[in-house]
Amino acid sequence: MNFPIRDIVYTALFAAMFIVMSMIKVPLPFSPVPITLQNLVVMLAGAFLGARGGFLSIGLVIALTSLGLPLLHGQGGLSYVLGPTGGFLLAFPFCAAAVGWCTGKLLKTGLHGRNRALFTLALFFIFIGCGSLLSYLAGVPWLAKVYDLSLAGAIAAGFTPFIGGDIVKAVVAAFAAAALLPHARGLRNPARPAGVPGSGADA
Repeated sequence: MNFPIRDIVYTALFAAMFIVMSMIKVPLPFSPVPITLQNLVVMLAGAFLGARGGFLSIGLVIALTSLGLPLLHGQGGLSYVLGPTGGFLLAFPFCAAAVGWCTGKLLKTGLHGRNRALFTLALFFIFIGCGSLLSYLAGVPWLAKVYDLSLAGAIAAGFTPFIGGDIVKAVVAAFAAAALLPHARGLRNPARPAGVPGSGADA
């Protein structure tokens, strides 16, 4: 695969954003899963970098953390990545890829040029579905296994306290992407200059 320098730079930029947002956390006394802004970056990385770039930017951080670098919440190591939040962490690169793929399909419809409000709403559903809910499909059962919880207990500890915040993040991401994405499509398709209609590649 060919990775132009610009692609590497933007992949590293979103990886750095993911690390920084992991440092902003609010521990909850009733849950081993803290509130963070990590999945906000997952949403934006997929939207702006596409499926491949989104996956690589988040996956790079997870891989380096697994090797022992203290990149997430100041912690690192395979034991941390496979800890209580492991299901979420391992799901995040795939969430970014799903966001990137769906956003690429949405851009190809040209909806952003015809109806900005509907385009923003569609982005919201992509972000909340692929960037948030998809991670819970892995994160909640993983949490149940690690802590020997029932599925209901894992949902109460790992889903219910967070879904409201995820909705807010998806709204913020949708408005940001709707405002900037049509003018930054060159990030997703370097062969076409930014702002030129018709770009929606997932690369």
